[in-house]
Amino acid sequence: MSLTRQNMDIRQDDGFAMVVAMMAMLLMAALGVALVLTTSVEVIIAGNFRSAAEGLYAADGILERALSDLLIVGDWNPLLNGTLQSSFIDGSPGGARTLPNGTPIDLNETLDMANCQKSTTCTSGDLDEVTAERPWGANNPRWQLYAWGALDSLLPAGSTRSAFYGVVMVADDPSENDGNPLRDGAGPGNPGAGVLALRAEAFGPRGAHTIIEMTIARPDPAEEGVGRARVLSWRQIR
Repeated sequence: MSLTRQNMDIRQDDGFAMVVAMMAMLLMAALGVALVLTTSVEVIIAGNFRSAAEGLYAADGILERALSDLLIVGDWNPLLNGTLQSSFIDGSPGGARTLPNGTPIDLNETLDMANCQKSTTCTSGDLDEVTAERPWGANNPRWQLYAWGALDSLLPAGSTRSAFYGVVMVADDPSENDGNPLRDGAGPGNPGAGVLALRAEAFGPRGAHTIIEMTIARPDPAEEGVGRARVLSWRQIR
């Protein structure tokens, strides 16, 4: 009887040891999975951070490129009514474009989203609607495409490599009080006279999308006007 009891105790110890070993293996496996997931998440976060930083530089870069054309324009009204564009364009002002990774971009949709926060064509009512983002009614900016193209074509071939595509729009400054967003206001008493709003958007990998808005004003008439401007505001839209 004593020998049988001893054999039973040994089998019980073996069973307990097996349970402990299996639990230890499961714990190690869980730790391994957690480590892999943590590493993957950190890689994704780092990639998204890099894309966001590149997007900001891309938006700022195409904005600077557009400014080089815009500042030599003596009359801003053709900009505001959409009849004059920058020399930095890659085709007609509208339609689809494709990023190097195959992601499609629709310039018409981009313009409509800026003007009325809709992916469909904005109506006159949409453009003049008073909203939290556009509270100026008839003086709401009516964005016009001014410059658009791939960022790697900003400089001579081979000097830069970028997977981003940039768009710059122009509009009348909303501080205008003449009720005509397609024409620059004039005369004293109009705070928006000689002030232009710009909006740069950059699209890139991993859904990266950066928006910068800037307002500029013509310099004092006593100064040289053409080729110069004062930056009144700059902000990143988040």
